[in-house]
Amino acid sequence: MFTLIAVLAPLVGAILSGVARPLLGKLVSVWSTIVFMLISAASAIMAYRGGVQPALHIAHWVQVGTFTSSWTLRQDQLSLVMLVMVSVVSMLIHVYSVGYMAHDKTPQRFMSYISLFTFAMLMLVTSNNLLQLFFGWEGVGLVSYLLINYWYDRKAANDAAIKAFIVNRVGDLAFAVGIALAYFTFGSIQFDVIFAGVSSHVGQYYTLFGTQMPVLEVISFLLFIGAMGKSAQIVLHTWLADAMEGPTPISALIHAATMVAAGVFMIVRMSPLINAAPAAMGFITFVGGTTAFFAATIGCVQNDIKRVIAYSTCSQLGYMFLAAGVGAYPVAMFHLINHALFKALLFLAAGSVIHAMSDEQDIRLMGGLAGKLPFTCAMMLIGSLALIAIPPFSGYYSKDAILDAAFSAHTPIATYGWVCGTLGAGLTAFYTSRLFFLVFTGKSRAPKHVQDHVHESPFVMLLPLLVLGIGAFASGFVLKPYFIGSEFQSFWGNSINVAANSTMFTMDKVANWAENAPLALAIFGILVAALFYLLVPALPGRLSQSFSPVYKFLLNKWYFDEMYDALLVRPSLRLAKFAWRFGDEQVIDGVPKGLAALTSDASAQAVKLQTGSIALYAFIMLIGLVVFVSLFIWVR
Repeated sequence: MFTLIAVLAPLVGAILSGVARPLLGKLVSVWSTIVFMLISAASAIMAYRGGVQPALHIAHWVQVGTFTSSWTLRQDQLSLVMLVMVSVVSMLIHVYSVGYMAHDKTPQRFMSYISLFTFAMLMLVTSNNLLQLFFGWEGVGLVSYLLINYWYDRKAANDAAIKAFIVNRVGDLAFAVGIALAYFTFGSIQFDVIFAGVSSHVGQYYTLFGTQMPVLEVISFLLFIGAMGKSAQIVLHTWLADAMEGPTPISALIHAATMVAAGVFMIVRMSPLINAAPAAMGFITFVGGTTAFFAATIGCVQNDIKRVIAYSTCSQLGYMFLAAGVGAYPVAMFHLINHALFKALLFLAAGSVIHAMSDEQDIRLMGGLAGKLPFTCAMMLIGSLALIAIPPFSGYYSKDAILDAAFSAHTPIATYGWVCGTLGAGLTAFYTSRLFFLVFTGKSRAPKHVQDHVHESPFVMLLPLLVLGIGAFASGFVLKPYFIGSEFQSFWGNSINVAANSTMFTMDKVANWAENAPLALAIFGILVAALFYLLVPALPGRLSQSFSPVYKFLLNKWYFDEMYDALLVRPSLRLAKFAWRFGDEQVIDGVPKGLAALTSDASAQAVKLQTGSIALYAFIMLIGLVVFVSLFIWVR
């Protein structure tokens, strides 16, 4: 019952704030969402304390022929962990938003959206079948569109929302096809039925265009492509940074802590199926490792404070998929929870900076804020150290465990992932330190009128930072014994399927040099950032000029947007213009317009026959009579 309350409470808050706001008024509408999120978080904690329970049936949903699907809340350990994380983090962001959106014209609309998003996300993580998961999946996608485009009078927000929607549709199409194939293969979309039937379908193949493809591999590939879109992995990553056009609390809730982690959660949920698809696991490892390195390189040269953190999110999600690809699913979940805490902290701290700087987001126009924003600075430092993975902060325990798991797999693709992840650790330390130094140290580079108004955020914004700061500091060593310690199997139970040959059982035997390499590179990255932005601040400018092609390559995000524009956007526009001019103007509009013009012209010519001359009429009648008689004689 606590699970049901935790899931439905945000929906009630969203309805009150969204639908009943004319009756309740601005203040009551906003705080109603806070009350129901507190109820949701408290209920989620109580549900977790109650332990694993049987799935909770709510109602029948879809029944078509032999296909049936019902609303059922899964209450295994994986769902309960995600239930607590999503509800607690969302509750803190709701509280933070009261202060951040205080001067907005429609804060009740904003609060309604984020409560609705939380409901959809909770439906996703407690789903007991693929259709219910897809409902939550599409629900968070829809609300994400609304939130990115919250300031709909800004063209940049319009474009970013459309981009996010379209890119995610690519992944979602593959995901939907994967769900359909799973139903045709297993005869059900219930998780338990699918997992029980995996072994009986090993060795089965689809035949397409004369090519045989393993059934389980195809389904796993399709499901992962869906995860690539939602979790912004390379190729389908381009929407994430642009989504920063939405208000900062949204960046923390959707694009750091919860929605983008949905892809990782789905892959972990489907671990019994993924384990039976080694080629798909290799692909997941490759994409995860590549993304971890690729996004980190871009983060090194970005100048928007939120975009730096956004590319960090993209990179960290790559680490999670790297862990899942080598079968270390509990490690992926460990990093997911740690990341939710320290990345939400970083985004909210960035929001506090933006709030203090009169909405300025360019880190080149900041500096010297440590003295004016001491609490925000301290929280940003905690989040940065957790992201860099410096012990004893949370990121150290999970990121290093991911790299240990990859190294101990001893396969070429896993080794590639380890190299990418290790290099990414050094780059992460560099761009995170760069951001911190440029924002909080040195002299202020902001205009004087901005400097005069710099102030610490109100208490309602600082309290969530404090709670997340404690989590970002302590979650690593507190959760490690349960999530990935020697007793991890008893903690996760049957909610995660860890194969007998998984690197979970060998990652503690990694060579010392390999285990210490990520930390060594992280320290090196901090030192390089200190050299560039504290000791010799002119050095970055000289290097960017000396290595201009490399710098422009990274600044333009590896030219993915330009490539998609040339290969997809422009040809689509040309095709649309052709279809408009030929199909719409000439055919669809041309036929009725042509008939109208023909009728008009015919009538204009017919009118000329009506001259009013009796002699002309008699002559025409005579001609007609001659023609008629001639035809009569000819026929006879």
